[in-house]
Amino acid sequence: MAAPSRHPTPPTPPTPSPPSASSTTPAPNTPSEPHTSHSSLPSHTSLPSPTLRNAKRFIIGIAAIAALGGALFGYDTGVVSGALPFMETHFGLTSLGEGIITSALLIGAAFGSLAGGRMADQLGRRAALLWAGAVFIGGAVAVALAPTVPFMVVARFALGLAVGSASVITPLYLSEIAPPHIRGRLVSFNSLMIVSGQLLAYLINAALARWEAWRWMLGLAALPAVALFIGLFFLPDTPRWYISKGRTEQAAKVLRRTLPAEEADGELARIGQARALEADARRGAWQELRTPWVRRILLIGVGLAIVQQITGVNAVIYFAPKILETTGLGTNAAITATIAVGAVSVVATTIGMSLIDKVGRRPMLLTGLSGMTVSLVLLGASFHLPKSTGVSFLVLGLMVLYMGFMQATLNTGVWLLLAEMFPLTVRGLAMGAAVFVMWLANFTVALVFPVLLDAAGASTTFWLFGLMCVLSLLFCKRYAPETKGMALEDLEHELRRSSRGGGGKEMSNGTEK
Repeated sequence: MAAPSRHPTPPTPPTPSPPSASSTTPAPNTPSEPHTSHSSLPSHTSLPSPTLRNAKRFIIGIAAIAALGGALFGYDTGVVSGALPFMETHFGLTSLGEGIITSALLIGAAFGSLAGGRMADQLGRRAALLWAGAVFIGGAVAVALAPTVPFMVVARFALGLAVGSASVITPLYLSEIAPPHIRGRLVSFNSLMIVSGQLLAYLINAALARWEAWRWMLGLAALPAVALFIGLFFLPDTPRWYISKGRTEQAAKVLRRTLPAEEADGELARIGQARALEADARRGAWQELRTPWVRRILLIGVGLAIVQQITGVNAVIYFAPKILETTGLGTNAAITATIAVGAVSVVATTIGMSLIDKVGRRPMLLTGLSGMTVSLVLLGASFHLPKSTGVSFLVLGLMVLYMGFMQATLNTGVWLLLAEMFPLTVRGLAMGAAVFVMWLANFTVALVFPVLLDAAGASTTFWLFGLMCVLSLLFCKRYAPETKGMALEDLEHELRRSSRGGGGKEMSNGTEK
């Protein structure tokens, strides 16, 4: 570890002005933006400490605007479920056409997730989100006005670039700007906004279904995108990014809006030291991947990312109305019934957030996959019953049960493990690889599901997802680490020891077994 450098006493900085678009991005080569290293920490003697109320208001404002990126992520992935039945009639879509239109956004998101991190480092977290917001606006308008299927596919791909970028940049921005004592809750708030965005999409779909207004369903995503774009002009970038560019005074100003002055200087020093360590880590990242135990952890992370997708969650999110229509339910009724899926996702995510640090990651994964397996077996069996309104509601109830288990356990647990389990030297690289594979698996499921549903039937399709849950349960029982209550440095030590101990050993609660 690199030792922190000495801190020479700098001149007293001017009193910070209220935050605005101009104050967060002053013109270059001005006195307020000296290009110094993180070792030159500004004095806090003339900078007032924020009151608790003002700091809380500042943080809530930041979270409300930045998390619109998560809400747009959820809306744009969920709204297609209500639009597809009407697009099928309008464009004369086949099952393969439905899969291509749905999955075009997801393959775009895969590449957007790769570009998002690089943009965030080069342009800044706030500027990268601004670009994503602009693409969200343009993409929403383009898909709403699409005259042909090829145009729709291209527009959905472009919209996916924004979705993928937001999936990386938004949690990064929130984690770096939040005070340490609320960082976990603020980042988890983004996950809640994603499922809330999906619920909003289902509600709007239901409201507009009677007029078959599928273009409005898609186009209304432009409104929160405009709010995100405008709101970002009033936010600062993160202290970590400012320090990476040598702009320590601006970093100090942001920290002093969220922390007492005496804590802000300590946090500024810690960020500067962490940046130095990360710079060293990045230089050795590719070499470190050649180490057998690191490769093994990376493969486990990629496996967890695949598990999250092949167990059927996005088949339900994207195609719930289509599934319900196979039971005899009308299109409008099926779209309205889908609201229950979104509502349960929000409630289940909230429950999962409250339990994950108490129960642990592995128990959550294993319990969730067991419940998902039972739900999918029963769901597949229900399609052998005669079509009726009662069967339609039975299918809906089983889908809701499945989503409850999934969102409360597997979705919450996998994202948290991916953020915790990789060693520092490869953390960014490994996380990016796992998320990229996750989007590719999502794309594959969305492309194949409608074709499989028509070719094999709903019963066989959901039993196949149940089989995937069983295989995933065995994988998680064998390989998923337990990271509850462990410092990241201790966790890295335990993962290194357990992985080097041999392929037959696993680590749970910091011990080998």
